[in-house]
Amino acid sequence: MTPVREHHHADVSGGWLRAATFGAMDGLVTNIALIAGVGGGGVDRHTLVLTGVAGLVAGAISMGIGEYTSVRTQNEQVAAELAIELRELTQNPEGEADEQVARWVAQGLPEPLARQVADILKEHPDQALRVHAQEELGVVPDELPSPWTAAGSSFVCFAVGALIPLLTYLLGFDSLWLALAVGGLGLFTVGAVVGRFTSRPWWKGGLRQLALGALAAAVTYGVGALIGVSTG
Repeated sequence: MTPVREHHHADVSGGWLRAATFGAMDGLVTNIALIAGVGGGGVDRHTLVLTGVAGLVAGAISMGIGEYTSVRTQNEQVAAELAIELRELTQNPEGEADEQVARWVAQGLPEPLARQVADILKEHPDQALRVHAQEELGVVPDELPSPWTAAGSSFVCFAVGALIPLLTYLLGFDSLWLALAVGGLGLFTVGAVVGRFTSRPWWKGGLRQLALGALAAAVTYGVGALIGVSTG
């Protein structure tokens, strides 16, 4: 008898992993670009650190609120659709069963078997709702992401990401390029970690995020230098 091999899937439901990833990336890119922009304008170290800290706090709060609102709204929309589906299952069980049979047959299931399963589900409304939700909406009703988890993950990871390019200044160094290099290392590391989650080559994920961050920093540095020159 062939042994059963257990396997596990990563979180793909839009919960903590997505929020944490976007939070860390946004924190890094936002503050790298912000520091490059004000640094290109020739501001002093104190102003640059103040700008970076303000960007960290404002961005973390914005990301947390945004994630909470986004996930909460999505869950409310799913709940409304599930209520419609439950009403249909209650008022028109035969029609919903026929609809499910047709869907399964179109997917290659023999009609007698599809009919047998649909008839069984009619006797178990909760399970029928779960099946219909997965088939029609692509969601599992009792596995929806938590808005508080998404908000917390996004808030914390944005703050951590935004702190990285500020570290050298907070440690007493006064070099813009050193700060940008540390931020770039952070971008490469986060991109590599994300690559591991998605089974992509880690170095490709790291280089992609590094390139995107470098582009953002170059643009804002150029803008900051132009404004600094024109106002100077």
